[in-house]
Amino acid sequence: MATIPSDEFKRDAVRIALTSGLTRRQVASDLGIGFSTLGKWIRAISDEAQVPERDAALLRENERLRKENRILRDLSRIRKQSGGLFSRRNWAVLKKAAQFFAAQKP
Repeated sequence: MATIPSDEFKRDAVRIALTSGLTRRQVASDLGIGFSTLGKWIRAISDEAQVPERDAALLRENERLRKENRILRDLSRIRKQSGGLFSRRNWAVLKKAAQFFAAQKP
């Protein structure tokens, strides 16, 4: 028999969905809940879980940094898998390219 999630769990799930920078589908999958269930919780709790305006800039910066980290991790993985195909000089070019793309707005 399935357990009923607590109100605290629902609030935390909504907060994560609204502030993490991850897709709602990814958040729902990570938390082991249905995508539509998360959507219902967001609609029901969104007024309560609104992010204060003063924190909005920090959340945008966190999202930008997460995106940049994902890109750099991918580039690092590609470099490792290439078997030394990319020299240090070429790696600097790849890193600058990653920083450029991470700075672009989604």
